[in-house]
Amino acid sequence: MCTVGVMGQEKVADVHIYDPNADAFGEIHNATAVARGEHKHVLLIIGGNWCVWCRRFNSLITTDADLKRVIDSNYVVVHVNYSPENKNPKVLASLGYPQRFGFPVVVVLDADGRRLHTQNSGYLEEGEGHSKKKVEQFLRQWSPAALDPATYK
Repeated sequence: MCTVGVMGQEKVADVHIYDPNADAFGEIHNATAVARGEHKHVLLIIGGNWCVWCRRFNSLITTDADLKRVIDSNYVVVHVNYSPENKNPKVLASLGYPQRFGFPVVVVLDADGRRLHTQNSGYLEEGEGHSKKKVEQFLRQWSPAALDPATYK
C-alpha cells in the first residue's frame, strides 16, 4: 500500500488509470445513476498514477477474468484521483477521509451514493501484490446480493 509520505518515489511512465482533471463528484453521480438502473453498487478506487500499489491493484482486477466478472456483475467502477495536481479534498471529505488508510483505498457506495464500506487495501495484499482470493472475497461480501436481506431467507 502507498502512503501519502511516499508519493512520487517511483518513476511512472505512461500510466493513465487516474485522471487529475476528472470531475470526481460528476463521475460518482453518473456512476450512481448507472448503478441504480443496473441494480449494482459503485466501487470507488482512490489512488494515483504515482502509486505502484494502485497500479498493481488495477492490473489484478482488470486482467483476472474471475475478478473482472465479479466486478462487472456487481459494480460500476470510478477511479478517484489523489495526486499533487488534485487531491480531491471535498470528495474525500464527503467520503469520511478514506486517504487515512493509504492507497489504493476502496470505497463501496450503494446506488443512492451512500457509503457502505471503506476498505484499507493493505488487508487485501499478499507478497508484492494483492491476493486474488482476498480481493474476490471482499468484492462478493459487499455486492448487492450480499447486502440484500432476501438473500438470507
